[in-house]
Amino acid sequence: MLPDDWQLTEDVDDFLARADDFLRSRPALHNTPLTDIEKLRTRGANAHGAEAAVFGRLESGGEVRAIFYRTPRGRLGLTPLSAKQAGHLATHLAELGHSPSNVIADHDTATAFAETWQQHAGAAPELFWRTHLYRLGALTPPQPRPEGQGRIADGKDREQVVCWCREFCVDVGEQSSIDLIDSGSWADSRFGDRHFTFWETPDGTPVSMAATTSIVGGMIRVDPVYTPTYLRGRGHAGAVTVEVSRAALAAGATDVVLFTDPTNPTSNALYQRIGYVHVADFAGYKFTYGT
Repeated sequence: MLPDDWQLTEDVDDFLARADDFLRSRPALHNTPLTDIEKLRTRGANAHGAEAAVFGRLESGGEVRAIFYRTPRGRLGLTPLSAKQAGHLATHLAELGHSPSNVIADHDTATAFAETWQQHAGAAPELFWRTHLYRLGALTPPQPRPEGQGRIADGKDREQVVCWCREFCVDVGEQSSIDLIDSGSWADSRFGDRHFTFWETPDGTPVSMAATTSIVGGMIRVDPVYTPTYLRGRGHAGAVTVEVSRAALAAGATDVVLFTDPTNPTSNALYQRIGYVHVADFAGYKFTYGT
């Protein structure tokens, strides 16, 4: 493949007209590009920064084989590429003067891109995100089921939702989202367009929370799932995850996915027990540029 096989545009509608079928062909593996690009489409591809979003597609034989996108905040998202393709893309973007703040993709693609980017742009990559991707198989509610029930969050729950999302970010070290929440930019955070559900005890006290994305390409992602530390180990997270997973299927989702921390054996075991199956590993590298 040659670097000029990549076709770049700032027009998200033109990009989707050519690449949407490819993105929807593997909705689980492409879940983040699907939701990110849809958010850019609906809210405006340059709504959150002076630099316009950029979209690229790799074509061969008249078909789209891979895509990338760079958000106004500088995050680069990639669909799976061979090491050679990732290297060619890094070379091409460096020649065009791009300077992404980070890259997120499946582990091998992200790593190959980061290594080549360091060579061409002199930007030191630092691994900041590692995760397992799971896709729902046969939903299996845990037994015994904890007392209580699920409830869809509404406007009066905003303070609780924001508080728990921030606590979640503290737990996982997601500083960029903490900064957005603290600055009052909730809508700009990755939680701003989520649909939240609580698991409540019989007296109506929320004890756990899960959120889902809107359906795109038949896919819904569960993200995040959070239980306050002092309430963990009682089955609430499993119950609320089953609740939102069942609702996703009822809404017509063909692929229900979620990401997990590979260093947390408890959550990984939980999701597998309720029917989630490992699909792939993903990674994120942030770049530090010399001054």
